[in-house]
Amino acid sequence: MHEHSLVPDEVYVSLEFTPNPNTLKYSINKQIVQHRVSAAFTSRAEAEKGSPLAVKLFDVPGIIGVMIGRDFVTITKDEAGDWELVHQACSTIIEEHVYHGEVVINDDAVLGVSHGSEIEEKICAFLDQEVRPAVALDGGDIVFDRYEDGIVYVHLVGACSGCPSSTATLKMGVEARLRAAIPEIREVVAV
Repeated sequence: MHEHSLVPDEVYVSLEFTPNPNTLKYSINKQIVQHRVSAAFTSRAEAEKGSPLAVKLFDVPGIIGVMIGRDFVTITKDEAGDWELVHQACSTIIEEHVYHGEVVINDDAVLGVSHGSEIEEKICAFLDQEVRPAVALDGGDIVFDRYEDGIVYVHLVGACSGCPSSTATLKMGVEARLRAAIPEIREVVAV
């Protein structure tokens, strides 16, 4: 962290561990994206279309995933990545990017768009109110993809993607609660 004089717009970035051993969450003391949306990127090429901040983070050796949430950034590294080097570089990049007020994600890059049918609206509302705030605490997100024939398809991003406990969370937590709230749902599947 850089030392700044005490000014109202000072940026603090704090590190949090997640249930996924290859993912770290960087919490920021201010909101960096609007609304309750997130954007996830798995390559520098993807990031170039959606997030100047993610582009910078992919330049750090070992980074294979970047998820940007309302007031946090989740970084996923490959097995060979050195956490000490990754952490130092990512923390500095995030802090300086936010401090200088640079664009974090482009408006057209966000996930979590509104869906049409009544049952899809119920699913999205349930995920937004009941599930997404909980998984965001661990540096992840769950994003509605589609609903077909009683099956809800979702994307697990950030710390949730590849997390050892994500299947249990999805089946025992999300699926059970969604089925109780919306009887038409038979299963929840990650895509």
